[in-house]
Amino acid sequence: MTRRPTRTAGAVIVLLLALAAFLPLPAAAQHLLVPMDRPQSDHLKAYGLTYWVLERGETAEWFLNYRDGAFLLPDSEATRREAALRGVQAEPVDGAAVARIRARIQEGNMEAVPLETAPRIAIYTPPNAQPWDDAVTLALEYADIPYETVWDGEVLQGELDEFDWLHLHHEDFTGQYSKFFLAYSGSAWLQEEVARNEEMAARFGLDDVPTLKRTVAEEIRDYVEAGGFLFAMCSATETLDLALASHRTDISAAFANGRPPAPDATQQMDWSRAFAFQGAEVQTSPSVNAFSDIDFHQVNTANRRPLGSFRLFEFAAKIDPVASMLVQNHQAVISDFYGLTTSFRTDRLKPGVTILAQEGDRAKYVHGTLGEGTWTFYGGHDPEDPEHQIGDAPTNLELHPNSPGYRLILNNVLFPSARPAPLRTQ
Repeated sequence: MTRRPTRTAGAVIVLLLALAAFLPLPAAAQHLLVPMDRPQSDHLKAYGLTYWVLERGETAEWFLNYRDGAFLLPDSEATRREAALRGVQAEPVDGAAVARIRARIQEGNMEAVPLETAPRIAIYTPPNAQPWDDAVTLALEYADIPYETVWDGEVLQGELDEFDWLHLHHEDFTGQYSKFFLAYSGSAWLQEEVARNEEMAARFGLDDVPTLKRTVAEEIRDYVEAGGFLFAMCSATETLDLALASHRTDISAAFANGRPPAPDATQQMDWSRAFAFQGAEVQTSPSVNAFSDIDFHQVNTANRRPLGSFRLFEFAAKIDPVASMLVQNHQAVISDFYGLTTSFRTDRLKPGVTILAQEGDRAKYVHGTLGEGTWTFYGGHDPEDPEHQIGDAPTNLELHPNSPGYRLILNNVLFPSARPAPLRTQ
């Protein structure tokens, strides 16, 4: 039975409520600080919270190297509620506290970068792709950051202009289907992929799939040169540059026919068209499951190297804010993970490429500019699945909310938000 208050108790409650109307309410903080050091409960969803604030038309700040890349958001009841729903730790800070933080940033190797816009995001992926087989898609889904998908048709019809940020993952831009014929020639999914690509090439009047992919690669290059932000992982990093560099040789025909190129074809590669690499020896033999010697690990060959770990470099935040944004993390040394392209030989990188993370003579994470845009390449397939195989169960990011490897992906997602501030890596 529910107990009802007595008349006397009810009168007291009414009196207290009336008095409360005249009492001052606790002053709301002016900002919310989202720390990104180890105590943060969910690093990955913190990026989604920041994106949500930007999407609402508000602005934020990214405190580079302060508490491992903390975010400063405007305080409101809605933002506090959203942080709580996402399980993100956010600390109310008043004007005096923010002033103290800014003074500390001014004195140290830190910088405050304004975030002003929510970038429009595109994932380059074929229509039959499984969303869970792409680490970036997994990260965006988990962080609740909206995106759209595009593939060859949209790229060739000029639709990349609608997006600020483009991601490529395990696509093979040489048109060799990642050499999966060696192990999966009878698989229905591979046959479907071949049919879809051949239909697309015919639709645009192109001779073969390698020509289709090289044409798409050129469109992507134009997108970056005009001011787009490109982020690529796994085989898309290596094969994109191989496709771009092959446009003056018979390498493309070799890709299509599965035969070795002419003896001097590799020397004729036009590496000026490539983003990151130069001087690579191209592997077109269908019996060797590697694209070139760019990848240090050669994962599916007899020369496979074991995994280790890679270290993020620390940059001068006031001088190199771009590089600093891309390496913000609560962990400097990260366990490595395989992909069809796992890492990059440093002697195959062009001069001027910024190495963001490295182990020995191999780079894991690199960045550069082209025209008005930028590109970032991150080797490997899934930061929380070191030995990822086709058909493996999807990575459950609920089990990895503080993943340092996935944080690097989301650094790139928020990177375009810093526009129109003139941030340039020196």
